[in-house]
Amino acid sequence: MKKQLLSASIALLCLNSMNAYAVTYVSAKAMLDVQSGKLIQSPLVTIDNGVITAIDSNKTPKLNKGDEHIKLPELTLMPGLMDMHVHLTSDPTVPRSERVGQSIPRMAVKAAYFAKKTLEAGFTTVRNVGAEGYSVIAVRDGINAGDIIGPRIWAAGPSLGITGGHCDNNRLPPELKYTSQGVADGPWAVRVKVRENIKYGANAIKFCATGGVFSKGTKLGAQQYSFEEMKAIVDEAHLRDLPVAAHAHGTDGIKTAIKAGVDSVEHASYLDDEAIKLAKDHGTWLSMDIYNTEYTLSFGEQNGVDEENLDKERQVSKVQRDSFKRAVNAGVNMVFGTDAAIYPHGDNAKQFSRMVEFGMTELQAIQASTVNSAKLLKMDKQLGQLKTGFAADIIAVKGNPLKNIATLEHIPFVMKAGVVYKN
Repeated sequence: MKKQLLSASIALLCLNSMNAYAVTYVSAKAMLDVQSGKLIQSPLVTIDNGVITAIDSNKTPKLNKGDEHIKLPELTLMPGLMDMHVHLTSDPTVPRSERVGQSIPRMAVKAAYFAKKTLEAGFTTVRNVGAEGYSVIAVRDGINAGDIIGPRIWAAGPSLGITGGHCDNNRLPPELKYTSQGVADGPWAVRVKVRENIKYGANAIKFCATGGVFSKGTKLGAQQYSFEEMKAIVDEAHLRDLPVAAHAHGTDGIKTAIKAGVDSVEHASYLDDEAIKLAKDHGTWLSMDIYNTEYTLSFGEQNGVDEENLDKERQVSKVQRDSFKRAVNAGVNMVFGTDAAIYPHGDNAKQFSRMVEFGMTELQAIQASTVNSAKLLKMDKQLGQLKTGFAADIIAVKGNPLKNIATLEHIPFVMKAGVVYKN
């Protein structure tokens, strides 16, 4: 008798445990399959423990106690968007002279604020390619622990760069003897710096292969690291299976970075035919920020951007957009990367219209920010699509984004890992 009672008690306990796990259902007018470009009418997405467990059409869910049914009858579902080039610690609306004096804790607070803003704009995953003091790594860990709200973050830690190069700080007088945290020269020194970033939590690596727009005294197209140094960075990061991003505007730097085995080239402004062929042959992803030019040239001066930097932006903007068009036409791998921080965070989706204007179809632009970005992060079995077994990172938009890409600039519904953050 005692054994029977014990068995019944265990069975009841198991049943109660099963009922304790509530299921969420999301229904909508339509759902975009970003792989095929097809619209699925009247979808019903079943979510359990943050993961999509079923997708049906024209079906009404049978709700158990505690289950939730989110109804979005006028909206189209899509996977959460992904931006592969952001800098969450930086605020373009604050004059550059003020930013120089910001402490690492202050940067982390800024990053937490902008992380929430980015998520609410529909970007459920970002790659932060450079921040001082491991500040964004701390923000990422806070998000993962549930302390603060934000997207999934791949955080690179301090960007690696040569002494006096784009990833160094050349604005302070020599008597201060200041060197940026990621500076390292020589193959063994850069290996040490990669190991240091990984030690303190980096899950991506970024280095500066050429000069850049917003640094002092660097030539935009000039290569900085040698092939041997770039190869050492890539090899060390790949030992830990981390994606490597190379900031590279200039043609030689782009080619050298691709030959060294980087996963993505950021900006990729001065592409020639050989660089495009190399990118195709190596399967390298290009992340080209073709939206922010107008913001920089319109508001840069009032935000304290030096004339040297504004002049470099004028030089590179048209060239970069021409290179973008040529890369798209050639079928190079492309991801969505905006350089958010050069323009206000939360406006990331404004780049979609520029991508369509300069050669992509609406579907290609969306794929750059979903399936392609997931492949770059080697997360294409978990992120970037609405599919059974994938994370329930879901956004919803009004209308059909394949007919009007600008709908992505206004996202009324955001879910990450089954939790609704905007509705």
